Amino acid sequence: MPECTNCGGFVTERYVRVFAPDGLENVRVCPNCEDKLRDGADVREARSKRS
Repeated sequence: MPECTNCGGFVTERYVRVFAPDGLENVRVCPNCEDKLRDGADVREARSKRS
């Protein structure tokens, strides 16, 4: 089952297909991560808390 490597949260296979780099079965960050977010092809620390 796919999961977020940052928080360990569940993500769907469809989410992984769209947001994970080719060849990875898990995403590096998901919408539930409050401390990190995607920035193009990279992941960065969030500058502010998400609401």
